Amino acid sequence: MATDYVLFVHGVKVHQQKEFERLSTILLNRIQDSITDKSRDIKPIFFFWGDLGLPAQQELVKGLEKSPKWNDFWFRGFRTEQILEFVGDAALYLSRHVGTQVVQRFQDKALSVLQGGKKSDRLHIITHSWGTVILFDILFARRWEDNDLDAEVRNSVQALRNVLFGIDPDPQSGIPIASIHTMGSPLALFSLLNISGNVNGVSTHDLTPKLSTFLENLYSLRQKPLPWRNFAHPGDPIAYPLEGLKPMLLDSSTNYVDIQDIITDKGNIFNMPFQQQLVPLLWGGDAHGSYWDNQLVGKTISEVIRSTVE
Repeated sequence: MATDYVLFVHGVKVHQQKEFERLSTILLNRIQDSITDKSRDIKPIFFFWGDLGLPAQQELVKGLEKSPKWNDFWFRGFRTEQILEFVGDAALYLSRHVGTQVVQRFQDKALSVLQGGKKSDRLHIITHSWGTVILFDILFARRWEDNDLDAEVRNSVQALRNVLFGIDPDPQSGIPIASIHTMGSPLALFSLLNISGNVNGVSTHDLTPKLSTFLENLYSLRQKPLPWRNFAHPGDPIAYPLEGLKPMLLDSSTNYVDIQDIITDKGNIFNMPFQQQLVPLLWGGDAHGSYWDNQLVGKTISEVIRSTVE
């Protein structure tokens, strides 16, 4: 029986694996219930990384609280529970120490599951928040090819890339990706790193070259654009649209992917006067975590996956 793997990658503010798997299962159940073709097996992969940077962030908060002026700052909870967790997770992952731990965790949890896959199998990616950047960085960023990195880390990244169809060095083997679903994604902001090059003028964080090649190879196999749905709550300060950024992110491969931005909530008459003011930011964390149990998100993902399965 052919298999459709569904890879779930969480974002910031997720520190318990059981809670992450509970949220993911909400979407998984909707996907499974929507598929009538039972000739394909739906197999989830839950990639949990949220505990790796927690000790460093907790130490930072302790240091802030020891400052004699800390109580004079406004929005202390917002600073430590929203801003710090997002910026902290980003900074820690971009560091080689925690970034390497994430790669090793990904290898331990996902590689063995995917290595047995074949071209008749498919992979659907569902990422939330910073998890989008982490996955794309591991798969496409040049920084993991740096010879200054430990050889074991470079080999781990290469092994992960090798299990997917369309990624060098053996692009014609591996499991094809059938759909991508990003929720509350800051990938648009991460694209700014493309212009921050090293001494040779080449950005080690630039996703575009390998991502473009991957999409072109995948299109040659599928003969149709890869569906990519980008979900954004209008009150989520971390979520950004992607449709207008296709040339920046994808260069000349824009025709190989079908990106659609989907707004998950229209708001109401009570919050409309405040939409462009700072007040809604205080509830931004609720908006950022709202995707897992959102009916429109579940319905859209299920429809896309069902269209590739049946």
